[in-house]
Amino acid sequence: MYHSILGVVLQGNTLYSILAGMVEATSNNTMSIFTPSEPDPEMEAMLKAGVHLGHSKSKNHPSMQSHLFGIRNTVSVIDLVSTKEKLGAAEEFVKGVAARGGLVLLVGTRPAARKAIQEIGERTRMPYFVERWIGGTLTNFKVISKRVEYMERLEHEKTTGDFEKYIKKERMGKEEEIVRLRKIFDGIRPLKRLPEALFIVDTTHDTTAIREARRMKIPIAALVDTNANASMIDYPIPSNDDALPAVRYMMERIGRAIEEGMKMAEQKRLETGDKKEE
Repeated sequence: MYHSILGVVLQGNTLYSILAGMVEATSNNTMSIFTPSEPDPEMEAMLKAGVHLGHSKSKNHPSMQSHLFGIRNTVSVIDLVSTKEKLGAAEEFVKGVAARGGLVLLVGTRPAARKAIQEIGERTRMPYFVERWIGGTLTNFKVISKRVEYMERLEHEKTTGDFEKYIKKERMGKEEEIVRLRKIFDGIRPLKRLPEALFIVDTTHDTTAIREARRMKIPIAALVDTNANASMIDYPIPSNDDALPAVRYMMERIGRAIEEGMKMAEQKRLETGDKKEE
């Protein structure tokens, strides 16, 4: 087990003192000090992004106790060694899902998460939610699918000129309906079947998504801040889930893992195709 030693002085959201050093417990119980001459680029990047900054001590959830380094000026400090370990496990999980051709539904409906989630979703062609979670997305999937199909049918009619058969008021009504439906369902167009996994940025906000995924036995990877219940998540990543730099850092890592998995799936498909030709 590893323990971090962080020197931090907080004033608002500003971090004045950076990594003081790190102590590693080796297999023979001897201690070795990692000085600034032996930096860990990954942990330095997390530190700069503010991944380690949690909520005030009074908001801590008991399930996060093992992921905390300590308290500084009433603010909980997340142990980045634990974060690094759990992030690696989550990356392997989502990469494996993508490598099998599975879908990872990305969920981030808080303002700090929306842009990052949308960018990764569009880049990886994975389904995503950036507006409010639609109840029944997983537990009543057939109904949600029909709404997406209806939206796409309206779009097709508009593209092909079928709207011209309606009077002006009806056309305007249908165009407004397309705008409304896109705002809700645009991100889940690729969701033609239930996803194989969920990735959630803020577990205290998107609780309905968690309940539906657990009911449908769909595994969840998520960022868990110090006020979150980590026991509800299959692959929890101890991390600040409010600060934009922290969310963007984490989503970039998860996005790259998904892309790696997709490349593996494509390579396997090509190899299978070559064997069939032979």
